[in-house]
Amino acid sequence: MRTAGLVITATVAVILAAAPPTRAAADPVAGDPATDCFSEDNARRISGCTALLDGGKQLSVAERSLAHALRALAYSLQGRFEDSLIDYDRAIELRPDFDVALNNRAWALYRMSRYGEAMTDVQRALKIAPWSAHALDTRAHLHHIEGRSQQALSDYLLAMRFGGENMVKLYQCGLESHGLYKGEIDGIESDQLRQALVQCVRDQGCDPLPPDEECRRPTS
Repeated sequence: MRTAGLVITATVAVILAAAPPTRAAADPVAGDPATDCFSEDNARRISGCTALLDGGKQLSVAERSLAHALRALAYSLQGRFEDSLIDYDRAIELRPDFDVALNNRAWALYRMSRYGEAMTDVQRALKIAPWSAHALDTRAHLHHIEGRSQQALSDYLLAMRFGGENMVKLYQCGLESHGLYKGEIDGIESDQLRQALVQCVRDQGCDPLPPDEECRRPTS
């Protein structure tokens, strides 16, 4: 499964960055629900967030929204998009300006071929956070799948500019897998990489991002 705005490691980092500081992120082996809700293990995250949401602990509106968004992300990464939408809807209902949740819901809708709804969400996300590399990448994929190659190219280039070295490495690795890029996986934007993107956007079957299992080492 390929992920666009939902690049696994990057998206978890972004969603955690949107959260208030918590002791849960500091101890990856502790067994409390808060820690589990922030785990990178999807099953653990689902059980932890569920325990938080269903337990007796009083959560603030922001904390409840975040727990729904984190559980939704885990469902999405498992390919359970219908389940993820339920949680994303709740997260956004609680916090309408939650740009990360808006973008991630857009990606779930994209994966379900509900492109119009996905575009509405990602446009909302970009109004809140116009610098979001992940939202720009999601919008690029939506333009790409619907044949708007110039708009797709523009957004892929912006995603690289705002996403920096890690996003560039992902595109380098993904385009290499299509035989379009033959340079180094070094995180440096180049004319060769831009030309590879130009070729990619002409083909609706070309995804400049690699499958989840690839490029984890060079982009970590």
